[in-house]
Amino acid sequence: MALEEISVKKLTLRYDGLFDFDAMYAMITDWAKNYNYIWHEAEYKHKAAGKGAEQEFKWVLSLKVNEWVNYEITVTVHTWDILEVEVEVEGKKKAFSNARITMDFNGKLTLDRQDIFKKGSSGKLFGGWYKKLFSAETDEYYDQLYYRMQSLHALVKKYFDMQGKKHVFKGYLGEN
Repeated sequence: MALEEISVKKLTLRYDGLFDFDAMYAMITDWAKNYNYIWHEAEYKHKAAGKGAEQEFKWVLSLKVNEWVNYEITVTVHTWDILEVEVEVEGKKKAFSNARITMDFNGKLTLDRQDIFKKGSSGKLFGGWYKKLFSAETDEYYDQLYYRMQSLHALVKKYFDMQGKKHVFKGYLGEN
């Protein structure tokens, strides 16, 4: 267990309609690779139902920022009434999914990810001092993780065409 694990405010997205699940999956994995996150599919559930299938996914994206800090974004996806539909796009048939989907984006900031300050009473004492000394820096790490989550959330919203074409936080983290 790390010295401290700080949860970041959860972001939620809901959509009902036609979409290309494979393209959305590829977009999120590309985002993770682009920002050096390690991608891991923690859970997958599939249930056959009357009207359509139901699926649940849990994707974990983690990034080791430095020896002290670790970012973790967990994307929980739940789809209902999934029906595979073929749609003609620019003269070619393409497989799309028609479903209801809910996506939850949860973030976790881990301090002392290597458990350096866990060992012994002096380690715990130094860990407390370190935490107090660098509390302002911890706030910056929290903000960076939150804005990365906002960036991913905005990207998925843009994919579902659920927001304007301008990105509210563009440029905040030194991105174009």
